[in-house]
Amino acid sequence: MLRIVLFLVLIALAAAGAAWVADQPGDLVLTAGAFRATTTLPRFVFLLGLFAAAVVLVWSLLTMVWRAPGRLRRRRHEKRHARGRHAITHGLLAIGHGDTALARRHADTARRLAANDPLALLLHAQSAQLEGNRDEAQRVFRAMAEREDTRLLGLRGLFIEAQRADDAVGAVMIAEEAIKLSPSSTWASHAVLGFRCARGDWSGALAILDSNLSAGLIDKQAYRRQRGVLLAARALELETMDRDVARESVMQAVKLAPTLVPAAVLAAKFESEAHQVRRAMKLVEAAWVANPHPDLADAYAHVKLGDSARQRLQRVETLAAKIPADRAGHVEGQLAIARAAIDASEFARARAVLAPYVNDPTQRVALLMAELERTEHGDGGRARAWTLRAVRARHDPAWTADGYVSDRWRPVSPVTGRLDAFQWQTPVASLPSGKGDTIESSAFEEAMLAAPPPKRVTAAPSEGPVEPAVTAPDPVPAAQDNSPPLEAQEISKEAVQETAKETVKEEPVVTPAEPVKPVPEVAESSPAAATPVFRTRADLGKPAQAPIPVVIPIVRAPDDPGIDDEGPSDEFTEQIGTPRDHAKAQAGGWRGFWSRWGG
Repeated sequence: MLRIVLFLVLIALAAAGAAWVADQPGDLVLTAGAFRATTTLPRFVFLLGLFAAAVVLVWSLLTMVWRAPGRLRRRRHEKRHARGRHAITHGLLAIGHGDTALARRHADTARRLAANDPLALLLHAQSAQLEGNRDEAQRVFRAMAEREDTRLLGLRGLFIEAQRADDAVGAVMIAEEAIKLSPSSTWASHAVLGFRCARGDWSGALAILDSNLSAGLIDKQAYRRQRGVLLAARALELETMDRDVARESVMQAVKLAPTLVPAAVLAAKFESEAHQVRRAMKLVEAAWVANPHPDLADAYAHVKLGDSARQRLQRVETLAAKIPADRAGHVEGQLAIARAAIDASEFARARAVLAPYVNDPTQRVALLMAELERTEHGDGGRARAWTLRAVRARHDPAWTADGYVSDRWRPVSPVTGRLDAFQWQTPVASLPSGKGDTIESSAFEEAMLAAPPPKRVTAAPSEGPVEPAVTAPDPVPAAQDNSPPLEAQEISKEAVQETAKETVKEEPVVTPAEPVKPVPEVAESSPAAATPVFRTRADLGKPAQAPIPVVIPIVRAPDDPGIDDEGPSDEFTEQIGTPRDHAKAQAGGWRGFWSRWGG
């Protein structure tokens, strides 16, 4: 609206000026020497306007001609830049869908048309990575790291290349340089944190963690958990070297992460040694409810020093009752009860607890049953059968991180360097599948588990040999490991039983008519095994003179230090007096035989 009013005002002024000029009377005379021109005032104003317009037009033409080369150069540059951006865009798209040749072609075009563009350098480096040209990628990333606008991007690329080359030291140096430039770099902080944890620099790791909290990379809850993990790791390392620092660290860790299993176990141990039994029990109970673990059950059982095995069993039962039967961790409490019951010689209680799990046992269940058979009845055969079943049984939960299974808790994953990565869970490789249905059960295992346990245990006398000697006139020599006996090749159960009967008949020392001194080993090995894992006593007897095989394998014993290099290595060479180091030593075989006869 203001512009319209201003335009109308200007038009009114121009019209008033033109009317004023037209109303002026008289003539305007211009004299220059002999030149004399006479005109009216309106005509003079009109001619003056035409002259001004002509001057402006000429000046514009001259300026356009003068600026034409620069304008052409700028237009050509803009066209090249547009073509370079087009090549960069399509090159990045080609990298996204994995077209190596197209990405390389667009990268060359972008480097030729837009050499100073940061995206052109990025496209060049990523196309080299896609092709597997590590040297070219590192060269481009170094060039990017020298520029101010692409320094962090170049350091990131060099860090990735150092990781691919397994250069951990170089990768960490690059990450530390990136942290100096930008403390909020997530990848750099995680890399430095993982490296310091792997090196055992817990103070440096805690400093990086505080820096991450200040930069806003992690929230308060994650910070408390990770700080508890680092303090627990430091306490476990200093447990035997500096107990005061270890105690202080683990107490802080329990306050920050009360459900962390290793921190709760170590804190309960320190509290128990300080005779703070109630505090130790509360620490274990808090971690047990969140994450049932056998280490927690063991720490809870021994929280009070000097207790008997029955008192430990009662305490473990109290701890196991805190997990309801519908939770996944209920089995840990039952296994802990079975373990404490075996220690307290409460075998009926242990069997009742393990009964729901014996049909599909895990390795720990099978090993507990083997220990139970050996401890209660002294039945070595059934114990071996349960041990054999444990080999094929499902795995129990273990400390797992990124597919790596560890026998102990670790603060950092050895695969990715991620903090607080280990979890108590069943490994993926041991999950149930249809493959286990095709595994046939061992005949030895079925026979030993089907037989009733012996009613009493009779130990073999010390003065007699453990294994009875075979006095047959023609003993059968023991077979090699790579040639199983004939009984091991028969799969049916009837064949195994018949072989067992024949083996018992061939035993000359132990007969059914001598019930005074039974030998448990003979009774255990009487059924012949269907697999070459266990052999019968008849096959393992001491032969009088074993026949010499045709080919004697050269096998060195594990404790054999070997032969002296300076000693003679050829007996035939010593006999004929030929030096060992002589280049033309006498040959063996028919040529040596011919040479001994003077041929």
